Amino acid sequence: MSAQPSSQPRPRLTSLAHGGGCGCKISPGVLADLLQGALPGTPYVDLLVGADTADDAAVYRLNDEQAIVATTDFFMPIVDDPFDFGRIAATNALSDIYAMGARPLLALAIVGMPINTLPHDCIRDILRGGESVCAQAGIPIAGGHSIDSVEPIYGLAVTGVIDPQKIKRNSRAQDGDLLVLGKPLGVGILSAAFKKDLLDDASYRVMIETTTQLNLPGMQLASIAGVHAMTDVTGFGLLGHLLEMCRGSSLGARIEADRVPLLPGVLALAESGIATGASNRNWLSYGKQVRALNPMSASRRAILTDPQTSGGLLVACDPTQLPVVQAIFERLGFTQASVIGRMVAGSGEIQIE
Repeated sequence: MSAQPSSQPRPRLTSLAHGGGCGCKISPGVLADLLQGALPGTPYVDLLVGADTADDAAVYRLNDEQAIVATTDFFMPIVDDPFDFGRIAATNALSDIYAMGARPLLALAIVGMPINTLPHDCIRDILRGGESVCAQAGIPIAGGHSIDSVEPIYGLAVTGVIDPQKIKRNSRAQDGDLLVLGKPLGVGILSAAFKKDLLDDASYRVMIETTTQLNLPGMQLASIAGVHAMTDVTGFGLLGHLLEMCRGSSLGARIEADRVPLLPGVLALAESGIATGASNRNWLSYGKQVRALNPMSASRRAILTDPQTSGGLLVACDPTQLPVVQAIFERLGFTQASVIGRMVAGSGEIQIE
């Protein structure tokens, strides 16, 4: 790789991408259509978790005490600072491992960069950001793959390990379970405001803090038998990922909109009309499975469908285990973790109070 002049102007990373963060995900409806008939027809007895329930990672049993957990996640820039972009993408990729209750072992980098457009020191900063988060998680980036791409893309393929008896799927929730959300919502709305130069410095710092906070509680929650199901909230928004939990568990859910934690300033931005295009695509994909028991404003709907980049864990737990679950979140710095509702009898529908 030849050196580039340090005087080369550095473009805004977000200006090089048509979308950013988990808002880049293909909408749930389109994805379901693309995957029709794509599931493997041959059963694999040791594949404990595959693609059948839209879970966060694949799980393959090695023996009675060990299973490998594997996932990949990558996207285009959600911010302009290259180091922060790398940190956010790496944190988001690791989240799928924690959402299964597993411990990460190593990562491989996925890198697509416009080599003739971005200064090479900028690309190096993206890679350093990812490395810093993996170091925080106690794992190496042991290799990877890179291509010359029109848009900047960065992420990780992560491998973890877990006791097969402790796997936390998104499809094992039980009737009456309480729903706990680990992080407040609003990353997509803040990022949309950022792109319009409407985000102040304090709100930007909050966005960086939440998107680079590792979902470490997942590893401890794995040991609690009363935690029945777990997932992380990302590009399909809270409602989309909760619907996946409902479908997999053959249950419904009821959430209290006023109890859903929000990042500072998100409600005001949503009420002013700031939202992502992915939010509307999400609603068009699954809105028919959502029933509002009271009139729901456009801003509230935008928040509940808002694509979260590196969002929080969504936990379904027995009510008797709520104090233990809350204590784990609190001890690891998730001070806004909140009970937002419960699982109920029914199938594949969310009721919003």
